Amino acid sequence: MKIGLFIPCYVDAVYPEVGVATYKLLRHLGLDVTYPEGQTCCGQPMSNAGFEKQAIPLAKKFEDKFKGFDYVVAPSVSCTAFVKLNYPRLLNHECETAKKAMDVVEFLHDVVKVSQPLGKFPHKVSLHNSCHGVRELGLSSPSEQHIGKFNKIKDLLQLVEGCEVVEPERPDECCGFGGMFAVEETAISAQMGLDKLERHMQTGAQYITGPDCSCLMHMAGIAKKQGLSIEFKHVVEILAAGL
Repeated sequence: MKIGLFIPCYVDAVYPEVGVATYKLLRHLGLDVTYPEGQTCCGQPMSNAGFEKQAIPLAKKFEDKFKGFDYVVAPSVSCTAFVKLNYPRLLNHECETAKKAMDVVEFLHDVVKVSQPLGKFPHKVSLHNSCHGVRELGLSSPSEQHIGKFNKIKDLLQLVEGCEVVEPERPDECCGFGGMFAVEETAISAQMGLDKLERHMQTGAQYITGPDCSCLMHMAGIAKKQGLSIEFKHVVEILAAGL
């Protein structure tokens, strides 16, 4: 099983430690993982802003870079969802990479089926369920569907020694980031983020974790402006902690 590691541009530029943790974790599990050099943005920002034609060359490059792998794994639910759901339409054909692109949580839970103990993280963490993960990748159960509750992120975190996982009230409600939404509807986005952040803090957790750095970045910015004392870590950093 050959794995191509896709590190989204904002992770590479702002949160490189998340990319390092992803690679370290996959290697720790004995997996054959390669980081193809020359990879770029998947095109999501352009497409979300209404400039889909500018995303097409990036989609073609992504296809070329990752076509030789069995799976394309990324530590970002939003970028993974964009590739899976939008590439076939943008490129006007059934893309191979769209079929085999997976978020790292989805990949570890559903394909590798990790069950052995992972790292050590002796802290209480509040779990943030990003919208793309809940409603497009199926990482956890959306409350509006009234189906049996499940959470693949929580399943993996429970393999980490000392990690106490809690969830806030209204666990699958949006934090208000949404990329262009945060730019075009700043006041609404900020208030949604503050509301979500307060619910996380009511759990008494020391950390907020989740599968997408963009949501964590949004809430971290609000926490800093409000002078609130809570820390943020991508879920893969916790899974790889102490390995």
